[in-house]
Amino acid sequence: MFKKMFQFFKDVRQEMRYVNWPSKDDLKEGTTVVIIMSSITAVFLSVVDWTFSMLMRFLVFR
Repeated sequence: MFKKMFQFFKDVRQEMRYVNWPSKDDLKEGTTVVIIMSSITAVFLSVVDWTFSMLMRFLVFR
């Protein structure tokens, strides 16, 4: 059991040597894109929710 466990960690360590980590600039750019797209999506969904809410109020309380 321990032999398999040690082999697993040895394999993980070997594979981690092949990982191509993003640079600091790439990381900042990706984070900025995610924040902007999340904000745009939140605003869009808020507008859609408000629109449907107003439509339902108009239809129900007519």
